[in-house]
Amino acid sequence: MSTNSNIYLKHARYGKDLVRLLRVYKDGNIQYCTELTVRLLLEGDIQTSYTKADNSVVVATDTCKNTINIMAKRSSNVDNIEVFATELTDHMLKQYAHLSGAFVDIIKHKWTRLIVDGKPHPHSFVRDGEDIQTTHVSHLRQGNQVTITSGLEKLLVLKTTGSAFHGFYRDEYTTLPDTYDRIFSTAVDAKWTFVSKDLETLRKIDFKSIHAGVKQITCDTFAKDDSASVQATLYLMQQLVLDKFPVVAEISYALPNKHYFSIDLSKLNADNLGKNAEVYYPMPDPSGLITATAGRSHSKL
Repeated sequence: MSTNSNIYLKHARYGKDLVRLLRVYKDGNIQYCTELTVRLLLEGDIQTSYTKADNSVVVATDTCKNTINIMAKRSSNVDNIEVFATELTDHMLKQYAHLSGAFVDIIKHKWTRLIVDGKPHPHSFVRDGEDIQTTHVSHLRQGNQVTITSGLEKLLVLKTTGSAFHGFYRDEYTTLPDTYDRIFSTAVDAKWTFVSKDLETLRKIDFKSIHAGVKQITCDTFAKDDSASVQATLYLMQQLVLDKFPVVAEISYALPNKHYFSIDLSKLNADNLGKNAEVYYPMPDPSGLITATAGRSHSKL
């Protein structure tokens, strides 16, 4: 082992990733299901496991997996992923005194109850979209600082008009023409954050309603806004979310601009350009990527 005094361990974190589970809740004849992918990572007085091959400070990653599974069995909040994640982090810090922080990431995979013969089926579901719900919880022992970031990812939206892009900066490298009517499509990646030192206050937040509200605001704004640019539409979404949900400290969006270009059919004696464009080519890449974070001066929590 190296004894070079100029080398030191700056940071270490470890745990279990890609823990998959399906939790089924039963209420008489009605059943509910939630499918998750979970990552649980740990920090603390674990340096000697790296620097001195001392495994006595290691909570085995298999123990992390077992903890996730047994907590899912015991918890009534698996479908409320932000609360379930705080249950995991809180347990790890109470169970292992040498840990200084616990960090959980959860992906909630989409299962929607089937409608059969005009009625919700009691135990059958369909994956009716690629969008996913996510959360990241950071829980530090010092100060009992808890940060929860909720997310909406892979929400694919498209509108065929109501979008323009003109008046942008031009120089000798610019070839893009001004556009006054274009297709606007993106795969929404939104993340919004709650911060508090009171875990019980955070657990009382209606995370499900806020997630549904952010999704609705995102879709409504995308459809209704006469978009001057992706940037302007993105910031309008952020303003509306922060106005509606005072407990949200900040919100970020990443919107890749999925381009659709009209196909030149002039060699086939058809005008498919400008106002006559009706057939488009979905451009796989490259794409623009527009990101921004908006916050408030003071959190409401």
